[in-house]
Amino acid sequence: MTSGIFSEYKIFAGNSNDELAKEIADKLGKPLGRATVTKFSDGEISVNVWESVRGRDIYIIQSTCNPVNDNLMELLIMIDAMKRASAGRINAVIPYYGYARQDRKAKARDPITAKLVANLIEAAGADRVLTMDLHANQIQGYFDIPVDHLIGMPILAKYFIDKQLEDVVIVSPDHGSVTRARNMAQYLNCPIAIIDKRRPEPNKSEIMNIIGNIEGKNCIILDDMIDTAGTICNAANAIKAMGAKAVFAGATHAVLSGPACERLEASAIEELVLLNTVPLAEEKKLEKMTFLSVAPLFAEAISRVFTNGTVSELFDK
Repeated sequence: MTSGIFSEYKIFAGNSNDELAKEIADKLGKPLGRATVTKFSDGEISVNVWESVRGRDIYIIQSTCNPVNDNLMELLIMIDAMKRASAGRINAVIPYYGYARQDRKAKARDPITAKLVANLIEAAGADRVLTMDLHANQIQGYFDIPVDHLIGMPILAKYFIDKQLEDVVIVSPDHGSVTRARNMAQYLNCPIAIIDKRRPEPNKSEIMNIIGNIEGKNCIILDDMIDTAGTICNAANAIKAMGAKAVFAGATHAVLSGPACERLEASAIEELVLLNTVPLAEEKKLEKMTFLSVAPLFAEAISRVFTNGTVSELFDK
């Protein structure tokens, strides 16, 4: 494989999601680049790159998930190392983009961390960002470099289509996820319902009303991420109490912090389908969880970026 600009590309990874990075590299028939990311005794990140990257097209795979600050600093320092080693182009492959929930000033004196992180990635020296299911689409505009925003929903849609469920309704857990639910409903050729909720404080939500018919239906709740699982569990329990036949759920990013796993285990959700943008410890995995891989999609995107092919075809693949 050759590119019109670069003769070779290399793939490196930080410590955030080593399993996914290896799977992406395997799909591309490439070994992971030789680099070590460790810490000094005081906690500072130390990066050593053990092979030449001069003039190469470099892809650094790193989700900014828990521990968020460590993984973010690993990404920034790896980008800086590649820039100072004269890499031809540096592509930050960020399956899960952290700090994205504060994407606007919702009240006085709020920070906009999604923009701050974008500034940091650019300042470090990245030339392109490849990511998936940003918490808000407008975050793409926070960058002044190209952003390829992959969509995980078609992967989830194919899984649920293959289950051949009848009387399906796609449920949006809040107003912000309506577009995602509508797109999923087009794949499954089914109606949608919307949960009207309010959030009294971060990581807490209360069900207010359900818009749409869910009685006797197989309901699929769709969201971009699950953190403490309060929203999705409240939604599942509410629609089950209102007469849903069965409740399934799907999400791209399995953040699953705090009491998330306990809530999910006790919830009305029969099956939770997750993508592997965020690694999940074995002790957190539940029998009702199903994991699907994003590696083929990211591998294809990397291949197309390198060969100057179109990436937009992958958005609905």
